[in-house]
Amino acid sequence: QVQLAESGGGLVQAGGSLRLSCAASGRTAGIRAMGWYRQAPGTQREMVARMVLGGNIDYTDAVRGRFAISTNRARNQWYLQMNSLQPEDTAVYYCNAVSSWSNHWGQGTQVTVSS
Repeated sequence: QVQLAESGGGLVQAGGSLRLSCAASGRTAGIRAMGWYRQAPGTQREMVARMVLGGNIDYTDAVRGRFAISTNRARNQWYLQMNSLQPEDTAVYYCNAVSSWSNHWGQGTQVTVSS
């Protein structure tokens, strides 16, 4: 099994920045891709950024140019740097990992952007 734990959420004013971190433990050698998703109240969970190991990085159009995903594979950690935050970025952000046998999720961290 793979366990994921997010940190770094909080309250920030519009135009500010936050950095989310995800720490993976357990059977991390099986991870093939990692990413960040978010879910605002009354909406479906959506992909924010995802990275395939040794492959592409994708961003949803709403965050491209403002957010950046990165990874420290040696520490089994990945990050989401969020700049120029806007109120519409307010959501619960979830860390995700895809292994050869399953899809894994963290518990989520709240990001609130005030106008």
